[in-house]
Amino acid sequence: WLLNPLGVGLFALFAFYVLFDFERLEVFKMLLTSFFPLAILILAVLGSIVFGFATPTEAAAVGGFGGFALAAFYLLVGQEAERRRKVMKTWAPLWGLFFASVFWYAFMDSLPPAWLGVVSIAALGVWAVIAVMQLRLFGVVKESVYLTAKTSAMVCWLFVGSSIFSAAFALLGGQELVEQWVLGLDLTPIQFMLLSQVVIFLLGWPLEWTEIIIIFMPIFIPLLDHFNIDPLFFGLLVALNLQTAFLSPPVAMSAFYLKGVAPPHVTLNQIFLGMMPFMGIQIFAMFLLYMFPAIGLWLPKVLYG
Repeated sequence: WLLNPLGVGLFALFAFYVLFDFERLEVFKMLLTSFFPLAILILAVLGSIVFGFATPTEAAAVGGFGGFALAAFYLLVGQEAERRRKVMKTWAPLWGLFFASVFWYAFMDSLPPAWLGVVSIAALGVWAVIAVMQLRLFGVVKESVYLTAKTSAMVCWLFVGSSIFSAAFALLGGQELVEQWVLGLDLTPIQFMLLSQVVIFLLGWPLEWTEIIIIFMPIFIPLLDHFNIDPLFFGLLVALNLQTAFLSPPVAMSAFYLKGVAPPHVTLNQIFLGMMPFMGIQIFAMFLLYMFPAIGLWLPKVLYG
């Protein structure tokens, strides 16, 4: 029953976008073309995972297609106003069809799963074909695929090297050695928390998050009961810590990712300098989370009890 009002609302939104004079609505134009599309995409992807409507793999597929749709949409925004109005008048129902198909898949669980998949995939496929043919996006799609494959290959090779290291570390008994060492220190809960976060921060320089989670989290998790630490709270701190570690010199994995897709004139030093303010925000967020755990634990308790 939600399908019809959602489709009508989305159609009305885009009709409003087409018909109004944006020279008098500059603020609304900025919000509609920059904030709202990304907010809808993020909420659709994360919300579908949190509320159990889709698996992470399915949500990633929706996010990837949504990114493609936003790219086509921003291309339209950059064109002249008259042509944009004409095209958007034609495309508004298609946008409504696209989002209606997504919500159909999310909410209409009373239908057989086979029908949901067929309807959603068919709607998305038709929308993508029309977008490519109507806007002549073949060159843009080709370049996007090439840059995506280039970046993904660079990241995958980093995973290969770090996976080899993690396998050798586990095979030589590094996990057991570290666990015995921590228990032998006779630490207080605060000392253990500080030590674990410092270790994870330092490991975030040379290692990927997957190796840290696979190797070192199994070492720390059994120790949480000994120190009376909530595993969910510890995981939130680790997540923020890893984000900070990936930004910090001298290694800074995120900096190398950005360097791989940045223009040639952008140097690593410039990327490092740009990361510093965000690193400060991350560290302050960790401090707030440690002092006020309810910041991170409130929503999980509301959703899952």
